[in-house]
Amino acid sequence: MRTPPDAPLPRLETERLVVAVPEPSHAPHLLAYSLANRAHFAPWDPPYPPSFDTLGYWERWVARAREEYAAGTSARFVITSSATPEAAVIAQANLTGVMRGPLSTCYLGYKIAAEHEGRGLMREACEAVIEHAFGALALHRVQANYVPTNERSGALLRRLGFAVEGYARDYLFIGGRFRDHVLTAKTNTSWPADRAPP
Repeated sequence: MRTPPDAPLPRLETERLVVAVPEPSHAPHLLAYSLANRAHFAPWDPPYPPSFDTLGYWERWVARAREEYAAGTSARFVITSSATPEAAVIAQANLTGVMRGPLSTCYLGYKIAAEHEGRGLMREACEAVIEHAFGALALHRVQANYVPTNERSGALLRRLGFAVEGYARDYLFIGGRFRDHVLTAKTNTSWPADRAPP
């Protein structure tokens, strides 16, 4: 599902957050957020590219995120406080690997700054992103996988209504080695039984 060139990119508002496809102005805030939380994110992230700690990397990341949303291949969101939406980035949530046709699915990824954990903000943001996946993006299924020792991530997915579907050994290279993952998914329960996916 390709977005028309002149269509505005989504900006989702929740009680406490603004969840938006990034604007060019987000690049320096993404850099600051990534640098401040590098040790916090490192155990759960794939290896970082050499230019990760530069403004140029995040400027390119923003441009690619906007292009991919318009092309219908991903939906990458930056999350800020609704009190200061143009200021610091506090979290990210991404819908990647969008597949159309009979599968009609994507993968959900997310992370939040250490200082904002434990307040329900990631759940609030992910609820809006999942609603966008099932509504505006017309997807039938959202998948999300997590390292078994990441208990906080597993608990979040359970609260969001994801069901465990399997266990993959040596699934993803993070933290310096291939790591096992628990495989979960949530389906669009409002999908009409006789509706064919786009």
